[in-house]
This record gives sequence, C-alpha cells and structure tokens, in this order.
Amino acid sequence: MFNKSKHEKNTFGIIGLGRFGMALALDLANTGEEIVVLDKSEEKVRTMREYTENAYVVPSLDKKTLSETGIHNCDVVVVCIGEQLDTSILTTLNLVSMGVKKVIAKANSIEHGEILQKLGAEIVFPEQDMALRLSSMLKSANVIDFVQLSEKINISKLNAPACIVGKTVIDVNFRSKFNLNIVAIENNGEVIEIVASDYTFKSDDILYLAGGRDGLSKLLDWFEKNN
Repeated sequence: MFNKSKHEKNTFGIIGLGRFGMALALDLANTGEEIVVLDKSEEKVRTMREYTENAYVVPSLDKKTLSETGIHNCDVVVVCIGEQLDTSILTTLNLVSMGVKKVIAKANSIEHGEILQKLGAEIVFPEQDMALRLSSMLKSANVIDFVQLSEKINISKLNAPACIVGKTVIDVNFRSKFNLNIVAIENNGEVIEIVASDYTFKSDDILYLAGGRDGLSKLLDWFEKNN
C-alpha cells in the first residue's frame, strides 16, 4: 500500500495503462515524479515496476480495492479509462468520495465529460486535443505548437510573421483585435516574460499567445492576408 511522506513532493496516481495512461506514466516517471499506477494487466504493471515500486495489478476498481493500494493518498489521480464508460464514472466517483485533492479524468465524448465534471473531476479529451493541436499547426506555417488548457483558453507558440516585424506591440494590438494576450516572447534562446507595449517585433521572435481558438483563427487569417 502506498503512503505519502509528509515532506514528499506531489505524487501522481495513474489508473489504466492504455496508450494514454502508459505514455503519461512513463513521462512522469522519466522526469523524476513519484507515481502510483493501477491496471488489470499483469504485463503492463510489470513494465511499470521498472519505474516505480508502487505499481499494482487490480482485478476491479471498487472503493475497497482503491483504498488497499493507497492511491487516494496521491495529490493528483488521473483516470485514464475512456472506453469503459461505467468503470470510468464509478472510479471517478470513488476517488472524489475518498477525498483525493485533484481528480482528472479522460473523456471520450462531451456527454461523458459532462458526467465526470458533475462528479467533481477535471476533464481531458486526448484525441480531441491532439486533433485541435494538429489542425492549428497545419493551418499556418507560423504555428509551432498549440496547447488547449480548457475550452476557452489555449496557449499558441508561433513564429513572428513578416507583417508584424518592425511594429510595436501596441501597433499590432493582439488584445483588442483578436482577444489574445502575449504571455512571453523568445528570441535566440532568451525569454522575455514581461513584454512592454513599445516592444518592437523582430524577424526571429517566437511568440507565446494565450486566448481562445476563435481569436487564434482570426489572427492566422490576418497573418495570411498581410504577409
């Protein structure tokens, strides 16, 4: 059974070692995070035992079994079971009722997500998020990366297009025109976190913008027309 030390850093529980769960668990383990993993597959759990001693084969995910593993002692638990709707919902409900500080659940549909949200979980849509990310990158050569934080907030990383080079932040005015905020600007490995309104854009700037998808879409259209 997993028990967290009082002085230990944040710990993460992963339930379900499908493609999404396994990728998440390996990434967390490889960056030195403390993880607890559960799955019914002995083979998958055996793989994860190379990265953590807290890897458990569980035949079911009822409250008693979850309690026996100690996964409720984690700061964050991610339910990576999207395909089995009933198991996903029941597991999420059990974790919330056991007092887990933060439960994040994978959802396969809007309806599934709404149910999980009502139970008190935060939602991720891995396939949808990946599709939106790829779509944004395909639509413009300027987009380097795109991360959806929620339905209303995204972070976009893009190369400064020629049409804004030599202009200042206030000249372009991302906020009023596109409802986008400049989070940071990177140039030759140096990151400017507080960008002044009189900052002049350079040709090798990389912009980090926060805002909605509509704003980003309008911005990319504007880039295309003005480049």
